[in-house]
Amino acid sequence: MTGEQETERVAVRGLLRAVAEYLGHDVAPEWEAAAYAVPRHHFVPDLIRDADTFEPISRTDDPAGWWASAYAEAPVVTQINDGRESEDDPVPTSSLSDPGIVFRMLDMLDLRDGMRVLEIGTGPGWNAALMSHRLGPGRVTSVEVDPDVTACARAALHGLGLSPVVVCGDGSRGWAAGAPYDRVVATCAFRSVPSDLIAQTVLGGLVLLPWDSPWVGWGLLLLIVGADGSASGRFSPHSAFMLNRRQRSGVRLYRDVVRDEHVPDESSTDLPAFEVAEDRGDLSFGIGIRLADVWQAWDNDPDVDGVARRLWLATTDAKSWAAVDWAGEGTKGFTVWQYGPRRLWAEVAEAHAWWLANDEPGPDRFGLTVAPDGSHSYWLDDPRTVVRSSAPRWSE
Repeated sequence: MTGEQETERVAVRGLLRAVAEYLGHDVAPEWEAAAYAVPRHHFVPDLIRDADTFEPISRTDDPAGWWASAYAEAPVVTQINDGRESEDDPVPTSSLSDPGIVFRMLDMLDLRDGMRVLEIGTGPGWNAALMSHRLGPGRVTSVEVDPDVTACARAALHGLGLSPVVVCGDGSRGWAAGAPYDRVVATCAFRSVPSDLIAQTVLGGLVLLPWDSPWVGWGLLLLIVGADGSASGRFSPHSAFMLNRRQRSGVRLYRDVVRDEHVPDESSTDLPAFEVAEDRGDLSFGIGIRLADVWQAWDNDPDVDGVARRLWLATTDAKSWAAVDWAGEGTKGFTVWQYGPRRLWAEVAEAHAWWLANDEPGPDRFGLTVAPDGSHSYWLDDPRTVVRSSAPRWSE
């Protein structure tokens, strides 16, 4: 074994230990073997971004920093702003996922010999590589929307002698040419389940999707496909993925929502906005399930006399908004401004009260059933206890 090979094995071994600590158990033997066979650094581009600051890390200029990022138990940002050169307001748009969540999702898929898998979101290609090593040639189909990301992933996969089918296209439509699949898995988040993904999955097959709501992007959804074309399953916590490009809303607060001519209604509340809107755990997930299409943003420097912090709420269709103002230390209560056909703060307060009244449920108490017509029914504890329903939301 060469010195380079030994360095690689040590790095993979350290990564697997970190993943085992995250999972609470050892990595399964088949995935441990895959991790050694397709080392993560082969899928890390020469120029990456720090996951927190988005500062560039160059393999040439900072080889030690680059290598440490490649084998950290953390995501690696490989693209910002859909590949545009601009550094203004950087937003991650492609990455290598956190290894812990990668192996957790692989466990959830329960892959078995002979299965066929559809992956939505190839990204740099490491997840497709792990599954291809496990299942063999031609058993994995991976769809990536970005042409440049697709080309890099193909090169990395083929460079290691792997041969999944890698397609450049809209993964939200699946890939009918390779259907049916035993498993469908996404490495981007969804706010509604595309019917094509269910239709291309065998009876009893699994569809595993990261979940996102405008309120908070957090959670996983594991569905089992039924004989009638429906799919049903539960959510689980602790994941955050980039939103599927087709489901982005693109709504901006000052450009699309708040207008000078709007005259909002004024009221007050004793419900602490901080308690409701700064939680990023079970409460946020529950509010996201209840409200569906309401998003939030804090303005910590609103430049408004007598206002120390302001919470903005708005609907994704930009027709209703609310502002909840805090005057600062030593003050009680909040001033509420609401505009549009919906009273958004009242809806948030109701969702908060509902969550408390139902024993503060976490994601694993919620589930979703997608009917054959594409309609969604969100439920608590049992599919018969529906907490919200929606008509098909997916526009073709």
